[in-house]
Amino acid sequence: MKKEKNKTLLIMAAGMGSRFGGLKQVEPVGPNGEFIIDYSIYDAIKAGYNKVVFIIKEENYDIFRETIGKRIENKINVEYVFQKLEHVPNGFEIPEERVKPWGTAQAILEAKNNINEQFTIINADDFYGSDAYTVSSKFIDKNDNPNIYSVTGYMIKNVLSKNGAVKRGVCKSSNGLLKELLESSVEVIDGKIIASPLNGSSKFEMDERDLVSMNMLTFTPTIFKYIEEHFSEFLIKNKDNILKCEYLIPDVVYNMILENEAKVEVLSTTSEWYGVTYKEDKEEVVGNIKKLIKNGVYPNSLWK
Repeated sequence: MKKEKNKTLLIMAAGMGSRFGGLKQVEPVGPNGEFIIDYSIYDAIKAGYNKVVFIIKEENYDIFRETIGKRIENKINVEYVFQKLEHVPNGFEIPEERVKPWGTAQAILEAKNNINEQFTIINADDFYGSDAYTVSSKFIDKNDNPNIYSVTGYMIKNVLSKNGAVKRGVCKSSNGLLKELLESSVEVIDGKIIASPLNGSSKFEMDERDLVSMNMLTFTPTIFKYIEEHFSEFLIKNKDNILKCEYLIPDVVYNMILENEAKVEVLSTTSEWYGVTYKEDKEEVVGNIKKLIKNGVYPNSLWK
Protein backbone atom coordinates (compact mmCIF):
# COMPACT_ATOMS: atom_id res chain seq x y z
CA MET A 1 0.00 0.00 0.00
CA LYS A 2 1.22 3.48 -0.88
CA LYS A 3 2.37 5.59 2.04
CA GLU A 4 0.34 8.76 2.61
CA LYS A 5 2.17 11.86 1.46
CA ASN A 6 2.81 15.15 3.22
CA LYS A 7 -0.06 17.50 2.50
CA THR A 8 -0.47 21.18 3.24
CA LEU A 9 -3.64 23.21 3.57
CA LEU A 10 -3.03 26.78 2.38
CA ILE A 11 -5.68 29.08 3.85
CA MET A 12 -6.32 32.42 2.17
CA ALA A 13 -7.03 34.72 5.09
CA ALA A 14 -5.43 38.00 3.99
CA GLY A 15 -8.85 39.47 3.22
CA MET A 16 -10.33 38.65 6.61
CA GLY A 17 -9.56 41.97 8.27
CA SER A 18 -11.02 44.09 5.50
CA ARG A 19 -14.18 42.06 5.05
CA PHE A 20 -14.99 41.80 8.73
CA GLY A 21 -13.66 45.18 9.82
CA GLY A 22 -10.91 43.61 11.93
CA LEU A 23 -10.54 40.01 13.07
CA LYS A 24 -12.42 40.55 16.31
CA GLN A 25 -15.56 40.78 14.22
CA VAL A 26 -15.14 37.28 12.78
CA GLU A 27 -18.34 35.77 14.02
CA PRO A 28 -18.37 32.37 15.70
CA VAL A 29 -20.60 29.73 14.11
CA GLY A 30 -19.94 26.82 16.49
CA PRO A 31 -21.35 26.27 20.00
CA ASN A 32 -18.01 27.06 21.71
CA GLY A 33 -16.97 30.09 19.70
CA GLU A 34 -15.57 28.10 16.75
CA PHE A 35 -15.16 29.91 13.45
CA ILE A 36 -15.71 28.32 10.04
CA ILE A 37 -11.90 28.14 9.72
CA ASP A 38 -11.75 25.81 12.76
CA TYR A 39 -14.00 23.28 11.04
CA SER A 40 -11.88 23.47 7.88
CA ILE A 41 -8.71 22.63 9.80
CA TYR A 42 -10.43 19.88 11.79
CA ASP A 43 -11.65 18.25 8.55
CA ALA A 44 -8.24 18.61 6.90
CA ILE A 45 -6.41 16.96 9.81
CA LYS A 46 -8.90 14.08 9.71
CA ALA A 47 -8.29 13.68 5.96
CA GLY A 48 -4.50 13.42 6.43
CA TYR A 49 -3.21 16.99 5.99
CA ASN A 50 -0.25 17.56 8.31
CA LYS A 51 0.54 21.24 7.83
CA VAL A 52 -1.47 24.44 7.58
CA VAL A 53 -0.12 27.69 6.16
CA PHE A 54 -2.12 30.86 6.79
CA ILE A 55 -1.81 33.74 4.34
CA ILE A 56 -2.63 36.84 6.37
CA LYS A 57 -1.94 40.55 6.60
CA GLU A 58 1.13 41.19 8.72
CA GLU A 59 -0.75 43.62 10.96
CA ASN A 60 -3.23 40.84 11.84
CA TYR A 61 -0.55 38.37 12.93
CA ASP A 62 -0.85 38.78 16.72
CA ILE A 63 -4.64 38.78 16.85
CA PHE A 64 -4.86 35.97 14.28
CA ARG A 65 -2.45 33.77 16.20
CA GLU A 66 -4.17 34.55 19.49
CA THR A 67 -7.67 33.90 18.12
CA ILE A 68 -7.15 31.02 15.69
CA GLY A 69 -3.55 29.80 15.54
CA LYS A 70 -3.11 28.92 19.20
CA ARG A 71 -6.11 26.60 19.24
CA ILE A 72 -4.52 24.31 16.67
CA GLU A 73 -0.75 24.63 17.17
CA ASN A 74 -0.64 21.37 19.14
CA LYS A 75 -2.75 19.52 16.54
CA ILE A 76 -0.95 20.32 13.25
CA ASN A 77 2.18 22.13 12.01
CA VAL A 78 1.28 25.80 11.59
CA GLU A 79 3.08 28.45 9.53
CA TYR A 80 2.21 32.03 8.60
CA VAL A 81 3.03 34.06 5.51
CA PHE A 82 2.18 37.69 4.85
CA GLN A 83 0.64 39.00 1.64
CA LYS A 84 2.17 42.39 0.94
CA LEU A 85 1.44 45.02 -1.67
CA GLU A 86 5.16 45.73 -2.12
CA HIS A 87 5.99 42.14 -3.10
CA VAL A 88 6.15 42.70 -6.86
CA PRO A 89 8.74 41.79 -9.50
CA ASN A 90 11.91 43.93 -9.57
CA GLY A 91 11.66 47.19 -11.48
CA PHE A 92 7.95 47.82 -10.85
CA GLU A 93 6.81 51.00 -9.18
CA ILE A 94 3.70 50.71 -7.04
CA PRO A 95 1.42 53.75 -7.35
CA GLU A 96 0.78 55.41 -3.97
CA GLU A 97 -2.98 55.21 -4.51
CA ARG A 98 -2.92 51.39 -4.75
CA VAL A 99 -3.92 50.00 -1.35
CA LYS A 100 -4.88 46.36 -1.90
CA PRO A 101 -2.40 43.53 -2.53
CA TRP A 102 -2.48 41.81 -5.93
CA GLY A 103 -5.08 39.05 -5.61
CA THR A 104 -5.14 35.30 -5.01
CA ALA A 105 -2.28 34.33 -7.35
CA GLN A 106 0.07 36.71 -5.55
CA ALA A 107 -1.23 35.37 -2.20
CA ILE A 108 -0.28 31.83 -3.20
CA LEU A 109 3.13 32.98 -4.42
CA GLU A 110 3.86 34.37 -0.94
CA ALA A 111 3.97 30.76 0.32
CA LYS A 112 6.56 29.47 -2.17
CA ASN A 113 9.33 29.18 0.47
CA ASN A 114 7.04 27.37 2.91
CA ILE A 115 5.66 24.63 0.69
CA ASN A 116 7.57 21.84 -1.08
CA GLU A 117 4.73 19.32 -1.25
CA GLN A 118 1.30 19.14 -2.86
CA PHE A 119 -1.14 21.54 -1.26
CA THR A 120 -4.81 22.47 -1.28
CA ILE A 121 -6.01 26.08 -1.17
CA ILE A 122 -9.22 27.22 0.50
CA ASN A 123 -10.87 30.51 1.48
CA ALA A 124 -10.72 31.20 5.21
CA ASP A 125 -14.38 32.03 5.57
CA ASP A 126 -15.92 29.20 3.53
CA PHE A 127 -17.12 25.89 4.97
CA TYR A 128 -16.18 23.07 2.60
CA GLY A 129 -17.33 19.90 4.41
CA SER A 130 -15.37 16.80 5.38
CA ASP A 131 -15.85 14.82 2.14
CA ALA A 132 -14.18 17.61 0.14
CA TYR A 133 -10.94 17.23 2.14
CA THR A 134 -11.06 13.43 1.82
CA VAL A 135 -11.46 13.71 -1.97
CA SER A 136 -8.58 16.21 -2.26
CA SER A 137 -6.35 14.17 0.05
CA LYS A 138 -6.92 10.99 -1.99
CA PHE A 139 -6.06 12.90 -5.16
CA ILE A 140 -2.69 13.92 -3.64
CA ASP A 141 -1.95 10.34 -2.60
CA LYS A 142 -2.43 9.06 -6.13
CA ASN A 143 -0.95 12.00 -8.04
CA ASP A 144 2.75 11.70 -8.97
CA ASN A 145 2.70 14.13 -11.90
CA PRO A 146 3.98 17.63 -11.03
CA ASN A 147 1.92 19.13 -13.87
CA ILE A 148 -1.43 17.71 -12.83
CA TYR A 149 -3.57 19.73 -10.41
CA SER A 150 -7.19 19.33 -9.33
CA VAL A 151 -10.28 21.37 -8.59
CA THR A 152 -12.79 20.02 -6.08
CA GLY A 153 -16.18 20.46 -7.71
CA TYR A 154 -19.44 20.93 -5.82
CA MET A 155 -22.87 20.09 -7.15
CA ILE A 156 -24.53 23.44 -7.81
CA LYS A 157 -27.55 22.42 -5.68
CA ASN A 158 -25.20 22.27 -2.65
CA VAL A 159 -23.77 25.78 -2.98
CA LEU A 160 -26.72 28.10 -3.62
CA SER A 161 -27.99 30.80 -1.27
CA LYS A 162 -31.67 31.19 -0.48
CA ASN A 163 -31.02 34.91 -0.15
CA GLY A 164 -30.10 35.84 -3.73
CA ALA A 165 -27.68 35.37 -6.62
CA VAL A 166 -24.18 34.02 -5.91
CA LYS A 167 -20.96 34.08 -7.93
CA ARG A 168 -19.71 30.62 -8.87
CA GLY A 169 -17.06 29.20 -11.22
CA VAL A 170 -18.92 26.71 -13.44
CA CYS A 171 -16.60 23.80 -14.31
CA LYS A 172 -16.54 23.20 -18.06
CA SER A 173 -14.82 19.84 -18.48
CA SER A 174 -14.09 17.07 -20.95
CA ASN A 175 -13.05 13.51 -20.00
CA GLY A 176 -12.71 14.55 -16.38
CA LEU A 177 -10.31 17.40 -17.16
CA LEU A 178 -11.08 21.07 -16.67
CA LYS A 179 -11.35 23.15 -19.83
CA GLU A 180 -12.59 26.41 -18.30
CA LEU A 181 -13.94 27.90 -15.09
CA LEU A 182 -16.80 30.07 -16.30
CA GLU A 183 -17.37 32.73 -13.62
CA SER A 184 -21.13 33.20 -13.43
CA SER A 185 -23.83 34.72 -11.31
CA VAL A 186 -26.16 31.86 -10.39
CA GLU A 187 -29.65 31.96 -8.92
CA VAL A 188 -32.87 29.99 -8.82
CA ILE A 189 -35.54 31.61 -11.01
CA ASP A 190 -38.99 29.96 -11.21
CA GLY A 191 -37.57 26.68 -9.91
CA LYS A 192 -34.74 26.61 -12.47
CA ILE A 193 -31.04 27.15 -11.76
CA ILE A 194 -29.91 29.91 -14.12
CA ALA A 195 -26.27 30.89 -14.67
CA SER A 196 -25.40 34.30 -16.13
CA PRO A 197 -21.73 34.28 -17.20
CA LEU A 198 -19.84 37.38 -16.05
CA ASN A 199 -18.10 37.59 -19.44
CA GLY A 200 -21.42 38.58 -21.03
CA SER A 201 -22.06 35.33 -22.89
CA SER A 202 -25.59 33.85 -22.94
CA LYS A 203 -27.37 32.69 -19.81
CA PHE A 204 -27.91 28.96 -19.48
CA GLU A 205 -29.84 26.55 -17.29
CA MET A 206 -27.84 24.23 -15.01
CA ASP A 207 -28.67 20.74 -13.85
CA GLU A 208 -28.59 20.54 -10.05
CA ARG A 209 -25.69 18.03 -10.26
CA ASP A 210 -23.48 20.25 -12.46
CA LEU A 211 -20.17 21.03 -10.78
CA VAL A 212 -18.83 24.42 -9.72
CA SER A 213 -15.56 25.49 -8.14
CA MET A 214 -15.59 27.06 -4.68
CA ASN A 215 -11.89 27.95 -4.89
CA MET A 216 -10.73 24.62 -3.42
CA LEU A 217 -7.87 23.68 -5.72
CA THR A 218 -4.95 21.32 -5.25
CA PHE A 219 -1.54 22.17 -6.70
CA THR A 220 1.99 20.88 -6.86
CA PRO A 221 4.83 23.36 -6.24
CA THR A 222 5.21 23.88 -10.03
CA ILE A 223 2.43 26.48 -9.73
CA PHE A 224 4.80 28.88 -7.91
CA LYS A 225 7.21 29.07 -10.85
CA TYR A 226 4.42 29.83 -13.32
CA ILE A 227 2.84 32.55 -11.13
CA GLU A 228 6.24 34.16 -10.59
CA GLU A 229 7.27 34.04 -14.25
CA HIS A 230 3.99 35.62 -15.40
CA PHE A 231 3.58 38.26 -12.70
CA SER A 232 5.48 40.95 -14.66
CA GLU A 233 3.47 40.15 -17.77
CA PHE A 234 0.26 40.58 -15.77
CA LEU A 235 1.35 43.98 -14.40
CA ILE A 236 2.39 45.24 -17.87
CA LYS A 237 -0.89 44.06 -19.41
CA ASN A 238 -2.86 45.86 -16.68
CA LYS A 239 -0.85 49.09 -16.59
CA ASP A 240 -3.99 51.13 -17.38
CA ASN A 241 -5.90 49.47 -14.53
CA ILE A 242 -3.02 49.25 -12.06
CA LEU A 243 -5.02 50.61 -9.10
CA LYS A 244 -7.70 47.94 -9.29
CA CYS A 245 -6.38 44.90 -11.21
CA GLU A 246 -6.07 41.53 -9.45
CA TYR A 247 -3.82 38.61 -10.35
CA LEU A 248 -6.30 35.79 -9.80
CA ILE A 249 -5.69 32.07 -9.50
CA PRO A 250 -8.60 30.96 -11.78
CA ASP A 251 -7.06 33.09 -14.58
CA VAL A 252 -3.62 31.58 -13.97
CA VAL A 253 -5.04 28.05 -14.05
CA TYR A 254 -6.98 28.78 -17.27
CA ASN A 255 -3.83 30.14 -18.96
CA MET A 256 -1.84 27.09 -17.87
CA ILE A 257 -4.49 24.81 -19.39
CA LEU A 258 -4.49 26.82 -22.66
CA GLU A 259 -0.68 26.75 -22.83
CA ASN A 260 -0.53 23.04 -22.02
CA GLU A 261 1.50 23.81 -18.91
CA ALA A 262 -0.86 21.85 -16.67
CA LYS A 263 -3.86 19.56 -16.63
CA VAL A 264 -6.55 19.98 -13.98
CA GLU A 265 -8.65 17.00 -12.89
CA VAL A 266 -12.22 17.80 -11.86
CA LEU A 267 -12.98 15.96 -8.62
CA SER A 268 -16.52 15.64 -7.32
CA THR A 269 -17.54 15.99 -3.68
CA THR A 270 -20.83 15.17 -1.98
CA SER A 271 -20.12 17.87 0.63
CA GLU A 272 -22.38 20.85 1.03
CA TRP A 273 -20.63 24.20 1.02
CA TYR A 274 -21.66 26.97 3.40
CA GLY A 275 -20.61 30.56 3.32
CA VAL A 276 -21.82 33.95 4.38
CA THR A 277 -22.52 35.83 1.14
CA TYR A 278 -25.50 37.63 2.67
CA LYS A 279 -26.03 38.62 6.32
CA GLU A 280 -29.01 36.28 6.45
CA ASP A 281 -26.77 33.32 5.53
CA LYS A 282 -25.07 33.28 8.94
CA GLU A 283 -28.09 31.87 10.77
CA GLU A 284 -28.28 29.05 8.24
CA VAL A 285 -24.56 28.21 8.65
CA VAL A 286 -24.98 28.04 12.46
CA GLY A 287 -28.04 25.81 12.05
CA ASN A 288 -26.26 23.49 9.61
CA ILE A 289 -23.26 23.10 11.93
CA LYS A 290 -25.63 22.29 14.82
CA LYS A 291 -27.15 19.54 12.67
CA LEU A 292 -23.71 18.13 11.81
CA ILE A 293 -22.80 18.06 15.52
CA LYS A 294 -26.10 16.32 16.30
CA ASN A 295 -25.34 13.74 13.58
CA GLY A 296 -21.92 13.03 15.10
CA VAL A 297 -19.85 14.59 12.27
CA TYR A 298 -18.21 17.02 14.74
CA PRO A 299 -17.78 16.92 18.50
CA ASN A 300 -19.65 19.62 20.40
CA SER A 301 -16.36 21.22 21.43
CA LEU A 302 -14.00 20.97 18.49
CA TRP A 303 -10.56 21.31 20.07
CA LYS A 304 -11.05 19.86 23.56
